[in-house]
Amino acid sequence: MGDEKAHHKQKQYWLLKTEPGEWSWKDQVANGGLSRWDGVKNKQAQKNMRAMKRGDLCFFYHSGSKFRRIVGVVSVAKEWYEDEEEEEGVVDVMAVGEMRRVVDLKEMKGEDGLKGFDLFRQPRLSVVPVPEKIWERICEIGGGFEGGAAEDEEEEESGRGGGDEGASSVV
Repeated sequence: MGDEKAHHKQKQYWLLKTEPGEWSWKDQVANGGLSRWDGVKNKQAQKNMRAMKRGDLCFFYHSGSKFRRIVGVVSVAKEWYEDEEEEEGVVDVMAVGEMRRVVDLKEMKGEDGLKGFDLFRQPRLSVVPVPEKIWERICEIGGGFEGGAAEDEEEEESGRGGGDEGASSVV
């Protein structure tokens, strides 16, 4: 039982996709950083959202034909709940920081350390788990992320700078 509790407390990492025309990083930040991540219809993506825990970190990924790249990091502020108005499940996310350098999909695909990443294997999935090793490598490529207390906490925990990052409506 103790091992099970410890496993559930371990931070998980995710990638959340959004079309910048629907909800961009700029929208997320302008919204006071907090928003509902909603509109996810795919059952696998919903399952991933249900697995999210408060404090998990998520890359904020701009999708679409022109801008396939990681631009920032959000954290899960409120775990999966049913939005009665929209009649769908949502999670609330809070902006943590902008990537110091955006990480383009093409660049990620060229990295040996990112082989097997679900983003490449399931390109249409809007909520993707990110293994810790891949999270760390992407943060390294992007020079980490700026802003937020989570960055300072991560530096204290690991002794290094880190990287933490769609959504739609106001919470």
